[in-house]
Amino acid sequence: MDIISTIIPIFIIIFLGIFARHKGFLSQDFLHQANRLVYYIAIPAMIFSAIAKSSLKTQFHPGVILITLTTVCLIVPVAWLTARLVNIAPSSKGSFIHSAFHGNLGYIGLAVAFYYLGHAGFVKAAIIAGFVMILQNVMAVAVLQFYSRAAGSSSSTNLTSTLGSAMTNPVILSALAGIVYSLLGMPLPVILDRSLTILKGMALPMALLVIGASLSFEKIRLVFSSVAMASVLKLLVMPAMGFVLFTLFGISASDFIPGLIILAAPTATLVFIMAEQIGGDPDLGVAAISISTLVSGLTYGIWLSVG
Repeated sequence: MDIISTIIPIFIIIFLGIFARHKGFLSQDFLHQANRLVYYIAIPAMIFSAIAKSSLKTQFHPGVILITLTTVCLIVPVAWLTARLVNIAPSSKGSFIHSAFHGNLGYIGLAVAFYYLGHAGFVKAAIIAGFVMILQNVMAVAVLQFYSRAAGSSSSTNLTSTLGSAMTNPVILSALAGIVYSLLGMPLPVILDRSLTILKGMALPMALLVIGASLSFEKIRLVFSSVAMASVLKLLVMPAMGFVLFTLFGISASDFIPGLIILAAPTATLVFIMAEQIGGDPDLGVAAISISTLVSGLTYGIWLSVG
């Protein structure tokens, strides 16, 4: 019952975003500004507040973090082999592999963690997400740059600039800042704490609305088989690998569920953005984001039930 009461409300808000965009309630300009507000202010405020007020001695689990990061690395050769076996076009291979490992942690993964696990579980997931985001961004730039050159792309994107932009992700920075503040052992000043409480109240509802309104299904027919395979890798294979590793190393469900939620997150919106910036297949990226986001409503039910 907890799984149903967690997943359905989240996806009701996502579908509400789709409906509101279809009816013209949310313009493209509003979505752009709302996304910036959530991405740069609301979500970072929520993450910093949660981690800064937590005790890392009880909520930081090195084993879970290490296995989660290892799993993200392991899915890359699996996606590469899949791309070779099914003859994915060279210009699409980078985005295909990228779609298989880069999860939407800030908007979807942390929302599921918050509503299913509560504050303590959210803190654990946010700490894990900070480390995973760093790895995802480095790997994304490397994979896309490699396949962009292999496909003879004329993209002149500056690699250092792109990587620097990826690494200054506000979710990463807020997680790291929260960790440092928590280690210092200082309480948050009342004024700052209350200000963050007001800001974080709009984070997840606004994020879910923006995700729903941003989904696009127009070009799915052209890349359906590739997107279907990428979604299977992202939503089923990668979390399954993580689950097996967590179990083999004897980590309890109460400890690994936050990591499993992070691994099971659907494809991130950055897959499309990076495909345009570095060189890839933006159409495949948009389709993978849209399909995996909707299907994750079912697959999250599967993974939450194993805990």
